[in-house]
Amino acid sequence: MVNFRKYISSAAVLASGLFLAQSTVSTVLYSQNYDNQKNSLNLPSPASSMERSVLSAKELVDINVNTMMADPVLKNADWGFVVYDPKTKKVISSYNENTPLVPASTTKLLTTETALNLLGENYRWITQLEYAGTIDENGTLNGNLYIVGSGDPSLGTNKAGAGSYRDIISDFIGGLSREGIRKVNGDIIIQTALFKGNIAMLPENVVWLENNNYYLPAGTTQAINPANEKLIVKKSGFSAEKKFFYVSPYAHQMVYAEKYEGDGILTTKLPDAPAYLANSFRTTLVKSGIPVTGKVFAKMTDAAPENRKMISAYKSPTLADIVYYTNQHSDNSLAEALLRTVGFQKLGDQTSESGRIVVTDHLKNAGFDMMGLTYMDGSGLSRSNNVTPISQVKFLTSLMDEKYYRSYLTSLPIGGQSGTLKRMFLGTGNGQVFAKTGTLNKVKTLAGYLKTNSGKTLVFSLMVNNYSGSVDMVKKRMEKILEPALDL
Repeated sequence: MVNFRKYISSAAVLASGLFLAQSTVSTVLYSQNYDNQKNSLNLPSPASSMERSVLSAKELVDINVNTMMADPVLKNADWGFVVYDPKTKKVISSYNENTPLVPASTTKLLTTETALNLLGENYRWITQLEYAGTIDENGTLNGNLYIVGSGDPSLGTNKAGAGSYRDIISDFIGGLSREGIRKVNGDIIIQTALFKGNIAMLPENVVWLENNNYYLPAGTTQAINPANEKLIVKKSGFSAEKKFFYVSPYAHQMVYAEKYEGDGILTTKLPDAPAYLANSFRTTLVKSGIPVTGKVFAKMTDAAPENRKMISAYKSPTLADIVYYTNQHSDNSLAEALLRTVGFQKLGDQTSESGRIVVTDHLKNAGFDMMGLTYMDGSGLSRSNNVTPISQVKFLTSLMDEKYYRSYLTSLPIGGQSGTLKRMFLGTGNGQVFAKTGTLNKVKTLAGYLKTNSGKTLVFSLMVNNYSGSVDMVKKRMEKILEPALDL
């Protein structure tokens, strides 16, 4: 931890008039109008202009951290900070660097890097249309159509440049036309062994509300139309202590919450993508004058598979594109899908538990400091996740020599310019901070890279748990802590 006292030297003497005239931070009492009232105190100023002319950038960073320790918003919080020089491999400044803290969505830094490392930047999910049987002279397929999935988490979502259901169906129909198929005398069979175990327990202590929406884990709903899948919020009758509960079709259990500020109905975000695609495909075929005599059904395993021929194949965006979208938008469902994908690719099991094993094994093999790490999910929604600031910065430093580092760095939001950092660092630090954000109730985190005014790249982690006041107040203090680091 930095020590303020050692900087009370000639600089303090030069600036004593100004410095002693200022109110000490410890006398500032917290109020809800702390940041908002017209004549309110500014954020604690760690150094006057005279002191800045004498003190080094490192000393200013240390003073800033020490000043924030007494700030009303942070003084009772659990928080940690590290700024690290990847060239010298030395900590420049830190506070509680070895303290395990809830990382929120900065957990996605671990999940997305593991996927890039194990699968490669150009990895794609393939969804194929195939047929079995024969095509007669009239263009009638006497046999079945198969939609063979691979667990594409972006299927039909338009995320990361993914095709819409309409686009994919258009390609499929074009494939039928090339094969001369004008009628299907058979069924449309959905076949995918991936993500078939959609009904599973959620990670421990997961946060259920995300922007007033029910959080849907990787996998799919049971309904074909996502509008049909709803959860009703009830206000009484089951618990005297809690006011609201949610009944999950996945966890088969009730989850209680203290407060809910949305409307009375929470809707899921994703349909059963393969079923929705197959049913929409069948409907479009019939409307286009291509009759289908059979029905749509799923067939996960096949003891005696038919000989089949591929008609068309839809490729997802590359993994680099998916990672970019995931980190820019902090997309929870994509992050959880990446977790399950690495689990399947390495262990042949699409469960979240397999994904956690693969990620933690990868981190261990990569030299990640496992002390203080608890990795419960891929997205960071679980409050049981823990990581230390020092392990985050050393991990991020180790990636700078990886061949996929450029894709990884590009995926991070840029201060004042893109993604979840678009509204932070609008002044100082604009375009110089490349970092993943994290937000839960009373948790705000930020970890990544910053480009100093002299052109150096530094690595940092700043995690705040259990703060007072609003999240906007914490954001302002995070900016204030990092501001002098830009001059290092």
